[in-house]
Amino acid sequence: MTSRSTTRRRRVGRAVLATLAALAVVAAGLGGLVVWQNTYDLREKAVTVRRDGRTLAGVLALPEQGEGPFPLVVFVHGDGPVDATHDTFYRPIWESFARAGYASLSWNKPGVGGAPGDWLDQSMDDRADEAVDAIAWARQRPDIDGSRIGLWGASQAGWVLPKIAAKDPGIRFVIAVSPAVNWHRQGRYNLLAELHRDRASDTEVAAALRRRETGLELLGRGASYEEYVRAVGDPRGMTAARWRFVSRNHTADASADLPALRGVPVLLVLAGHDVNVDTADTEAAYRRLLPGPALRVGHYPDATHGLVKHDVENSSLRLTLTALCAPRALFADGFLEDQRQFLASVDTGAR
Repeated sequence: MTSRSTTRRRRVGRAVLATLAALAVVAAGLGGLVVWQNTYDLREKAVTVRRDGRTLAGVLALPEQGEGPFPLVVFVHGDGPVDATHDTFYRPIWESFARAGYASLSWNKPGVGGAPGDWLDQSMDDRADEAVDAIAWARQRPDIDGSRIGLWGASQAGWVLPKIAAKDPGIRFVIAVSPAVNWHRQGRYNLLAELHRDRASDTEVAAALRRRETGLELLGRGASYEEYVRAVGDPRGMTAARWRFVSRNHTADASADLPALRGVPVLLVLAGHDVNVDTADTEAAYRRLLPGPALRVGHYPDATHGLVKHDVENSSLRLTLTALCAPRALFADGFLEDQRQFLASVDTGAR
C-alpha cells in the first residue's frame, strides 16, 4: 500500500510540475512577445563605407517594400562609444522613418564594434568629415535618392550637424534632438542640474563649482592629464583619453556654424526633464540664429534628454521591461509620429 505521506508527496510533485509547466508556457509567451515587439517593419543591411581612406562599419535600414531610390536620414550620434544601432535604441526611429518611405544610415563610432580608430581621438570637425564621407558614399547607391538626404542627431551632435551642412550644401533637412550649443555653458548646466537632482548641499555645490573652474583653467592653458590629476586629486572617471578628447573639443560652440542651416527645414526637439542640456538656452540660440518658418520646435514635457519617458527612465525595472517588451513605448508620446510628419512636410514642400 501507498502511505499517506507518499501520496501527499506525489500530489505536491504533480502540483510543482503543473506550476513549472504553467511558468514555461508564460515564459514562452513572454519570449514570443519580446521577439514580436523587437521585430521591425524595415530591412537592415550591414554596409561598409569606404571613402578617402576612411572605413566605416554601418547599417543601412530600408523600407520593407520597394527598391527605391529612397530618401535618406543620416544618423549622427551623441557622446560615448555608440554602435550603429545605439544598442537597438534607434530601431523604432528607423521604423518610423521607413513607414514614411525613408531609409536610415548609421555606423559604429571609431573603436566600437571592431571599427578602426578611437572615437576619443575625434574633434567635432572630424565627426563632420566622417558624415560627409558617408553621405557622398550614399549618393552613389542606386537605392538612395541623393537629392533628398537629411540629418538626424542628438546631444553632442548639436556641434556636428551644422558643420555637416556647411560642408555639404545639399543637405535637405535636419532633426536636432536635445542638441547642445556651447560646451562650457552646457557643462555648467549639467553639473548644477545633476547636483540639484541628487539634493547636494550648498557646500557640495560650491566644491563642485571650484573643481570645475580648476578644470577649465587647466584646459585653457593646455595642461596635461597628469597636471589635472595633481590639481583635483581623484579624477572621478576622467581618464587620460577622455581628458584629451575634452581638451580637443571644449571650445565647441554651435553658434558660429548654425547659420549654415538658414533656410533648411529644421525640427528642434526639446525635452522637459533634460539634465544634460539647457533647453531654454538651446531654443533661444536656434530661434536667434535660424529665424523664419523653416525652424520648427517640438516640446516634450514628460521626456528626458534621450526623449525617453521620464517615469520610465526613473525606474530601472520599468526601463528594462519596456526596452524588452515594448521598445516603441520608451519614447515620449508623439515623438516618433511627429518626426514622421516632419519628413512628410519636407516632401510636400519639395513639390
